[in-house]
Amino acid sequence: MKKKILVILGPTATGKSDIAVKLAQIFNGEIIGADSRQVYKELNLASGKITKKEMGGIKHYLLDVADLNNDFSVAIFKDLTVKAINEIWAKGKVPIICGGTGFYIESIVKNISMPEVPANKELRGKLSKKSTMELFEILSKLDPKRAEKIDKNNPVRLIRAIEIAIKLGNIPQNTMGEPIADFIQIGLDLPDNILKEKILKRINDRLNVGMIEEIEDILKSGIREKKLSSLGLEPRHILRFLKKEVTKEQMIADLFKDTWAFAKRQRTWFKRDKDIKWFKKEEKDIEKIADSIKERL
Repeated sequence: MKKKILVILGPTATGKSDIAVKLAQIFNGEIIGADSRQVYKELNLASGKITKKEMGGIKHYLLDVADLNNDFSVAIFKDLTVKAINEIWAKGKVPIICGGTGFYIESIVKNISMPEVPANKELRGKLSKKSTMELFEILSKLDPKRAEKIDKNNPVRLIRAIEIAIKLGNIPQNTMGEPIADFIQIGLDLPDNILKEKILKRINDRLNVGMIEEIEDILKSGIREKKLSSLGLEPRHILRFLKKEVTKEQMIADLFKDTWAFAKRQRTWFKRDKDIKWFKKEEKDIEKIADSIKERL
């Protein structure tokens, strides 16, 4: 029989981290983060990173494993995650992957092999001078299928996709290998009205404890605006506020609007996988989730 891996996934602000900690306590597990921004040491509030207190004594992996001066890719994520999984298994514990970055999770669950293409600094330098719209148009001509799925507002991902397409002639279909384990996937979601409330509360809570100051400190450390802006909605909108392009009230409204749109895109991504068992707000008590997991562990 294959070993087991538990996966807790879903849109932003659905309480994944809290549920993952409770399940780790129940099933003797340790948690592997699957978030493309929480890997960075500098991004804490802006990435919604779990705090030491919230971890409840459960060991977490794949947090603070990179800094903003270096590139981080899904291939690096997969390599580090497989190492963490084997370390957790060696302890006789259950690996629990928790996060909302769909492609990161899929790379493990589907055992996807990604093309290995080294960074082209000269090409990146030229592309970094272009707007996200221009980058998206370039990628659309090189590989329309990849352009359909990519975040068109993320210059880092656009440049990387262009880099691969130019090197390989196109972006090849990722190949799927034999699954490394029996994956038990639990999806968490909320009714729209409740999720919207939680998203707005989360934004305001993080602003109240210093999210703007966090972005200011990162800028002072020498990280370029373009790089920082590519690392998610919070840095992007806070930068606009710091540059006095919008008021604080407008920044919050815009950030809420874009975060809600992002949550809907996450839903769409995860709903493709019919192996995910979903729990809505009315059902999302820990006993029901735990019972559904016990059947397969």
